[in-house]
Amino acid sequence: MGALVGLLLGVGLLLVWRSGPRSPRRSAVRAAGWRARRIDLLHQAGVDGIGSTQLLGAQGMCALIAAALVLLTTSTTMIAVCFGLFAFFVPIVVLARLRRRRQVALRELWPEAVDNLASAVRAGMSLPEGLAALGVRGPTELRPAFGRFGVGYRASGRFVECLDALKEDLGDPVGDRVCETVRVAREVGGSDLGSVLRTLSELLRSDARTRSELETRQGWIVNAARLAVAAPWLVLLLLGTQSATLRAYDSAGGSLLLGIGAAVSLVAYRIMLRIGRLPEDPRVLR
Repeated sequence: MGALVGLLLGVGLLLVWRSGPRSPRRSAVRAAGWRARRIDLLHQAGVDGIGSTQLLGAQGMCALIAAALVLLTTSTTMIAVCFGLFAFFVPIVVLARLRRRRQVALRELWPEAVDNLASAVRAGMSLPEGLAALGVRGPTELRPAFGRFGVGYRASGRFVECLDALKEDLGDPVGDRVCETVRVAREVGGSDLGSVLRTLSELLRSDARTRSELETRQGWIVNAARLAVAAPWLVLLLLGTQSATLRAYDSAGGSLLLGIGAAVSLVAYRIMLRIGRLPEDPRVLR
């Protein structure tokens, strides 16, 4: 009896130990989620052929180049480290801007694509044929994805799998909604498919107009946040060419001041962006 109690106690302690921060499964899931977010960012920005590791290498290269240039200009290690830290996040900022531009462009194109699909359905074409036809007659930026859908469907005849591949190929929240609407329409059937597609097109147009107005107003907040963060560091870069400034920031107190300033700038920038950020369409229908 005592051996059984000891065995149960040991198993319980092992489970408690494995369920804590030492759990390899939890850390693996966290790392996989970090990589997945970076891959999604690359895909949604329209950048193909680059993975998370290559993106990390590009970030490191930008940081090294910026730090080397500032070090050659100011001969101050701490200032170079600060600018290298800022440059490390430049590729992420560029990709985020490319993703926003692509999403705005696709948001304007989706109503036209849905209208073309509704016209194809009214003309007697099936849903797979209508989707494949968008690869020829649809909006130019959407044609490659729908063209690949048509090739995959003609090769396999599996509509559900090809529709899932189309969603991943598009990498767009509005595209997820359109694909799921088409999926439900095919499974349920009925004679109201044309009206459903026309209603979806009207909703997409209304959402695009509303978001366009809000993003125009949001641009003032975002630009003000960027200017407020960049201005002190540009002034510091100009002052860094003077010998008195170099001696001040080469000291321990100057290095601490730069470190605190860099941390405050990053936190303030994130807070200002969060305050002025519009709700983004999550890809909940993946």
